[in-house]
Amino acid sequence: MPQFLPVGVAAGLATALLFASASAGGMTGRFLLFFLAPLPSYLAGLGWGSMAAGIAAATSALVATVFLGGRTGFVFFLSQGLPLVALCHLMLLNRPAQATATLPMGAAPAVEWYPIGRVLAAATLMAGALALVSILLLGADLDGLRTMMRQLVDDVLVKQLPGLGGGDLGEKDKDALATLLLHALPAGSAVIWLGGFALNLWLGGKVTLLSGRLSRPWPNIQLMRFPPGFGIGLAGSLALSMLPGLPGLLATGFAGAFLFAYMLMGLAIIHFMTRGLSARPFILWGIYLILIVFNTTAALVVALVAILEPLLWYRRPDVPDQPPPTQPLSPT
Repeated sequence: MPQFLPVGVAAGLATALLFASASAGGMTGRFLLFFLAPLPSYLAGLGWGSMAAGIAAATSALVATVFLGGRTGFVFFLSQGLPLVALCHLMLLNRPAQATATLPMGAAPAVEWYPIGRVLAAATLMAGALALVSILLLGADLDGLRTMMRQLVDDVLVKQLPGLGGGDLGEKDKDALATLLLHALPAGSAVIWLGGFALNLWLGGKVTLLSGRLSRPWPNIQLMRFPPGFGIGLAGSLALSMLPGLPGLLATGFAGAFLFAYMLMGLAIIHFMTRGLSARPFILWGIYLILIVFNTTAALVVALVAILEPLLWYRRPDVPDQPPPTQPLSPT
């Protein structure tokens, strides 16, 4: 029996168990479990290949369908299973490097791996698409969505969290809050999806690296770059988000995903530029603390650092960009 088969089934069962556990316990525990539920499947995919990831995705979706219903299983497969398989496949893509000199007898050719910046770019597009689909699943009518958010304001802020002063809000204030939440929902949803993808890829990669199962070398995240045209995607999504009605609302999901991806690259640039500084730990911890306290404003500033890199050229490339590889390496 191929080793990836039992590994994939076991990882899928573990993922389904974590996903089911996310429906119990406190809010913080639910949020953490929701984020980390796909981690066993990422471990299987990164350690045993995309076939193991596919088996894990199918197993977890099947278990979720049996115990939580067909709709839940389908949504889980769409939002977690398919991205899991695609991202693990991209992480393992490789090709022989172009040799600049004749290799010695018996020497193995160097291998080029799919750039980590392109993996994050693919995850960004997936997160934006999932945000779009999630809004359409709630409803395609803007007035209906606004009414739904108004009901959410009444149920959560006024009834469940009266200590926050929700009972003192007037009708106009509630309508304004519902409108604000509605326009923030797609971007917030995309940020959560992309954050989950990036976190699980990083944790899964670290665990499989330490265990010796990761078949690719650990990428230099500080030097990651997005593919050409990624900035056009950001500009286009920001422009479309200014459209009135549902099209503008849906575009904000992609805009949020692009901005969050640039924020991650901005952090990578800051890590790169602070190398060798004695105050580096204080600078990095200070930046992360500022991101926690002043999250939105600080995140936009960090994203701007990455957006301006083509003009300011913080990191001079050692080698020109190469087309990405198109063949995966079968893990041992």
